Amino acid sequence: MTYTVLGAGVMGLAVAAELTARGATVQLCDPHERPGPHACSWWAGGMLAPDCESETAEEPVTRLGREAADWWQARGVGVERRGSLVVTPGRDRAELDRFARRTAHHSSLDAEAIDALEPGLERRFSRALHFADEAHIDPRAALATLRDGLAAAGVPRVGMSGDGPVIDCRGLAAREALSDLRGVRGEMVVLRAPDVHLTRPIRLLHPRHPLYIVPRGDGVYMLGATQIESDSRAPATARSVMELLSTAYALHPAFGEAALLEIGADARPAFPDNLPRIRQRGATTHVNGLFRHGFLLAPAMARMTADWLLDGTRPEVMDDEDHRQRRTA
Repeated sequence: MTYTVLGAGVMGLAVAAELTARGATVQLCDPHERPGPHACSWWAGGMLAPDCESETAEEPVTRLGREAADWWQARGVGVERRGSLVVTPGRDRAELDRFARRTAHHSSLDAEAIDALEPGLERRFSRALHFADEAHIDPRAALATLRDGLAAAGVPRVGMSGDGPVIDCRGLAAREALSDLRGVRGEMVVLRAPDVHLTRPIRLLHPRHPLYIVPRGDGVYMLGATQIESDSRAPATARSVMELLSTAYALHPAFGEAALLEIGADARPAFPDNLPRIRQRGATTHVNGLFRHGFLLAPAMARMTADWLLDGTRPEVMDDEDHRQRRTA
């Protein structure tokens, strides 16, 4: 039996990798030869930060997200395990206190401890939270590693799905089958700032324009945080880019001299409660709704999908809509 995985973004590649590792025969159905800007996972931050995400996310996101770093590392992806640092301007100190109350597994740092951990911030902040157990990856390198691993294992890319079980991981493209799926727009900027020296993701709390900055190495940084209720895949707006850049400048003035390498935008798939689903409809298994947690939750979703298809173990995120509709009728 051959499993056909529709979509070669982070979810499709993760499912294909998990099934292949367990000995299943898999083929990828995607119109593109390689990962690229056509997929929203191309524009991700790559932060594996379950504890920071617990500030707004539901409990399953935090718990399931703890699997991510080990899963990615086991598949040959470079995982930076340096934690996350959360800071805020002095005038917004209450934001840091609120963040601390809503999260766990962090330590509170004073100015001296911040300087010892991240001297590149040059003592601009007097307080911070350090989430030491968190990690980050380069999402584009991670996608390429999975695709190369599948190719080396003999997993073919096909233009059309054939007979047999189908796992639909197409994100928003699956809306014709998943009517409750919506798009949440995100925008990002990539800068080269050789005068900024940061070694871990930094989250700057701000009442209006929160920001995260993820180092990519060689003075390159990804800036993100916009979250707009829209399925538009149009280019990033001037307003969003200016907000990202001005907040980055507040974090470190040297970002004002950075070279602007990329501006990207895309819409991420989400269900009404922002939690992912595995939904069975006939011979098709839909795996979708990663929202803003693509690289954080794809490993756990892939594991549960493989458990369901190969062992019959019902996933905790299973939403058997066909069964519910039959019961209602």
